[in-house]
This record gives sequence, C-alpha cells and structure tokens, in this order.
Amino acid sequence: TFSTLDFAYNEIQEVEAQQLAGALRHNTILTTLYLQHNQIGYAGAQYFGDALRYNTTLTSLHLWGNVIGDVGAQYLAGGLRYNSALTTLNLQKNQIGDAGAERLGDALQQNTTLTILDLSENQIGHIGAQPLSNALRQNTSLTTLHLQYNQIGHVGAQYIGDTLKYNTTLTTLHLWGNKIGDIGAEHLADGLRHNTTLTTLHLGE
Repeated sequence: TFSTLDFAYNEIQEVEAQQLAGALRHNTILTTLYLQHNQIGYAGAQYFGDALRYNTTLTSLHLWGNVIGDVGAQYLAGGLRYNSALTTLNLQKNQIGDAGAERLGDALQQNTTLTILDLSENQIGHIGAQPLSNALRQNTSLTTLHLQYNQIGHVGAQYIGDTLKYNTTLTTLHLWGNKIGDIGAEHLADGLRHNTTLTTLHLGE
C-alpha cells in the first residue's frame, strides 16, 4: 500500500486523470498525490474536483503546470467546499485568472482545513485578489498563501493590506513579482500595523 504517489512529468491527460480521480473517490490510504507538469486540463480538474467531495484522506494535491485555467479552478473550488481533509493544494502555473480566483475565494470561506494554497505564476489581477482577500477575513485555517508572479498591482495590494488587519491565521505571504509599487507597499504596511500573526512577507524578486 502506498500513501504517496508521484506521477509528475508523465504526460497524463484527461482519460488518465479520470481514472485516478475515480480511484480517489473511494481510496482511504493515499495522502499525497503529485501530478505536476501533466496535461489534465480543465476536464481533468473537474474529475479531481468531484473526487474531493468524497475523499477523506488525501491531504496534499500538487497540480502545478496542468493548464486547468479558470474553468478547472472553478471545478476544484467546488470540491474544496465539501472537502475536510486536504491541507495543501498547489495550483501554480495553471493560467488561472480572476474568475478562477473568485471561485477559489468563495471556497475558502467555507473550507476549514486547507493550510497551504499556491496560486503563483498565474494571471490573477486585482479583480481576483479582492475575493481572495475577502475570504481571508473569514477563513481560519490558511497559514500560507503563494501569490507571487501574478498581476495584482497596488490595488490588489490594498485589498490584501485591508485583510491583514482582520486575519489571525496567515503566517506566510508571498507577493513578489506583482508590481505593487510604493503605493501597494504602503497599503501592506498599514495592514501590518494591525496584524499580529504574519511572520513572513516576501516582496522581493
């Protein structure tokens, strides 16, 4: 029996993703699944989103570089609403934009177990940063958020800065490569004045 499966760089596509996700619906042993740099697309993400509604043991899912896009992110968000086991979700470099970020933000308002979310190297702008920030006002589980190399700008930094005044669980925040500028940095600094839990903030390249 295996608790960890690594299928990274295996040219896995929709059909194989359907089979893997189908197995996850009933599997009670697997805790970690690596699927980075495959080609599951949004259809594959739909299968995994459905699986997350039923699986109760998977704690770490790595889908980095699978081109799931906004639609795929929405499917995964649907699964996160009902999942109570997953603690780490890596969605780095998946062409996720504002629409996908909005759905993930909605899911974070209901999910109570996810502690690490990686959304780096996507296409999230200030519009997507707003629902993510709003979610963090209510979320009580997320401790690490990766948003580096997106496009949130100074407006997105303002949303996050405002959230930092109220969030009491986030300890690590990665924001470099977002062109937040001096104005954005001021907004973040203002939020940090009222925050007592964040210990690591990455703004450098």
